[in-house]
Amino acid sequence: MTRNPIFNNTETAFKLKTDSQLERAYFLFKMIANEPLVRIGTAATKLALNLHLPVEGLIRSTVFDHFCGGINEQDCMPVVDSLHEVGMHSVLDFSVEGKEEDAQFDATLAKVIELTKFAEHKEAMPFSVFKPTGLGRFKIWEKVSAKQPLTELEEKRWQRIQERYDTVCKIAHYCSISLLIDGEESWMQDAADELCEAMMQKYNTETPIVFNTLQCYRWDRLDYLKNAHKRAKEGGYKLGFKVVRGAYMEKENDRAEEKGYPTPICASKLATDDHFNAVMQYILDNLQDISLFLGTHNENSNYLAMEIIDAKGLMKNDSRIWFGQLYGMSDHISYNLAEAGFNVAKYIPFGPVKDVMPYLIRRAEENTSVAGQTSRELTLLKREKERRGI
Repeated sequence: MTRNPIFNNTETAFKLKTDSQLERAYFLFKMIANEPLVRIGTAATKLALNLHLPVEGLIRSTVFDHFCGGINEQDCMPVVDSLHEVGMHSVLDFSVEGKEEDAQFDATLAKVIELTKFAEHKEAMPFSVFKPTGLGRFKIWEKVSAKQPLTELEEKRWQRIQERYDTVCKIAHYCSISLLIDGEESWMQDAADELCEAMMQKYNTETPIVFNTLQCYRWDRLDYLKNAHKRAKEGGYKLGFKVVRGAYMEKENDRAEEKGYPTPICASKLATDDHFNAVMQYILDNLQDISLFLGTHNENSNYLAMEIIDAKGLMKNDSRIWFGQLYGMSDHISYNLAEAGFNVAKYIPFGPVKDVMPYLIRRAEENTSVAGQTSRELTLLKREKERRGI
């Protein structure tokens, strides 16, 4: 099958960007392409925020507004509405990270519940989302994953995490909103997987409400998927999975080396790509039991998914298949998929500027480390600037 290179269409990709927004995007990706500059810039930004220097306005008007929807959900609505007008959906992601107190976990829970109820009445927002560590301490997840005994206080905290999960899953089920649960580091993920499966067993009896995440740079995820599928068939419930490549590779490899165990990460970029595509193929072969949220900025994987959908004679807008990319990135994929009639959702982070900075810094560092991605963004932005004559 000859591929129709739809992702080269920059007019569709950037149709919502004004000339000044296009110029800003080009400037930002030029900066991100410079690895030393990213390192210096992130260190300087952290320092300036810690010293309470008046830099939030500058951050807001540049990197924040490009990669985030706003400081609260109402602030995000113009973005959500404009995306929906061109056939795209939104996943509002409250991107506050690294909290440690119960009051903060309860506040995050309240925010996810608020967003889920908010989404119930917005056709443009079919999903809600949270991170496991948004609802409980990393250390608890880590100890439960390692099957280590918990102290009495830790037992209470683990019980509270389970209650928070059940609360938000119950509300998502009531609101008929699919709930995407992000993946995190491998040494806390077993507990997150087990709890997520328990929620699927409870709330995915008729349709997938709860979605777990498969980070396919981990070489064991296809085996995990097949075993989860077997358990779901035996238990009479549906599965939902967001499939991504992964976000913690350097941390994973460093920890494996430091502690002397085999790395959970695939041996190469090619091995990761092959594994990702195999996981995607398995789900598309088993749509009667598993729904797919394909979270990838990789053009080849997106083209392959389109080809499989076509070969199987599936509708482009089959409700069991969604494509997703991050807001501010890979617009050439998102907008052109939506234009072609596929289900597409943009992940839109939001939150107070200072609280969202860890997320933004990770985005900048990831773009720097993903070979070819930033240069591809720059090439397409430059082509659209030339097409517009700016």
